[in-house]
Amino acid sequence: MYLHGTSRINDKGHLEIGGCDATDLAAQFGTPLYIMDEALVRQRAREYVEAFKASGLPFQVAYASKAFSVMAMCAIAEQEGLSLDVVSDGELHTALQAGFPVERIHFHGNNKTPDEINMALETGIGCFVVDNFLELELLNALAGDKGKKVNILLRITPGVEAHTHDYISTGQQDSKFGFDLGNGAAREAIGKALTLSNLILLGVHSHIGSQIFEVEGFRMAVDKVAQFAVSIREELDLTFKVVNLGGGFGIRYVEGETPLPIHQYVQAITDAVKSNFSDANYPLPEIWVEPGRSMVGDAGTTLYTIGTSKNIPGVRKYIAVDGGMTDNPRPALYQSQYEAILANRGNAPLEETVSVAGKCCESGDMLIWDLELPQSESGDLLAVFCTGAYNYAMASNYNRIRRPAVVFVKDGEADLVVKRESLDNIVCNDVIPARLHKSPLAK
Repeated sequence: MYLHGTSRINDKGHLEIGGCDATDLAAQFGTPLYIMDEALVRQRAREYVEAFKASGLPFQVAYASKAFSVMAMCAIAEQEGLSLDVVSDGELHTALQAGFPVERIHFHGNNKTPDEINMALETGIGCFVVDNFLELELLNALAGDKGKKVNILLRITPGVEAHTHDYISTGQQDSKFGFDLGNGAAREAIGKALTLSNLILLGVHSHIGSQIFEVEGFRMAVDKVAQFAVSIREELDLTFKVVNLGGGFGIRYVEGETPLPIHQYVQAITDAVKSNFSDANYPLPEIWVEPGRSMVGDAGTTLYTIGTSKNIPGVRKYIAVDGGMTDNPRPALYQSQYEAILANRGNAPLEETVSVAGKCCESGDMLIWDLELPQSESGDLLAVFCTGAYNYAMASNYNRIRRPAVVFVKDGEADLVVKRESLDNIVCNDVIPARLHKSPLAK
């Protein structure tokens, strides 16, 4: 079994994370439960920062909060010297409520609403990443209404197709994001931005996809961005001060996946920047990146209680847990794979192959197919690894199931950072109109 970060099997045979016994966490906080290994999150943040410091280039490492946005995570990002990406008023509000420095917040999104833009303008965020022509005009007008000039990057699609799932590949020409480099839209957007008096164009943004295990795609993206930068300098006398190369750095979910160490991704990017821009006699820009999954993904573990089981002779055995696609929709969305163990019997021999089903009323609510486990029983605790990214963030109330609590564990201490939803939370926004209080048979 592969254990991440501070995870281990302790003397009792129980899974332990951050010095906390998983069985104790289940007893104290209930299940399903998201457990975040705080030490591993901080380690990942420091690996990025130290790797960029070693490059000698000016930089910002911006945590992509879409991966896991809670106030406690924003606090850690601030303490580790990170910037922060947000893509909605909800993520922005979370950052603001956590006291995150507004000048280090970058606002992404392909369809920012006027209300969201106004909110970001009023709070004075550091940069907008502009995705389309309508947003250029709208942002300029709204900034003008407030007498402000705002920093922007233009998101471009460089035509680099990363080796990843279609749903999380974003750098190819056929993408809902950004200005296309190949068809001239990016060049047109630069020219347009320079005519808008309330926008300060710092440079460009490029993101080629997610869960990437090699560096060639990043090198290709740097090469294309550098060529574009040189052409813009020659045509429009504009030198990019910032080049944002996005994120997408992979993590290990299951055996056989082999992501590179963080410093290798960073070195490949910074070496490519130095080579491409220096060869063109172009001032080296400040480099921004946006890790999300690779900052928090393998720091997360979801703890479930096993309930019922169903054995179909000659076919398979199902075991059902007290969560499912409501707390982890990724297997249903894009066939994501996970590893898991019995948290209360971590050293027991593997004796059966089971498939882990959720409790939702959907045949597709399956978390893991064909998992090797000890002989499992109702009441056992199942720990599913690498659930720190896009699990809590994508959680829903389908079937009116309550979303789980989240705890941070470190040095033997467990801190609740998100309370478990209550039944009252489920109905707190429901309203019954007065006309529905009448009996349909009343005259």
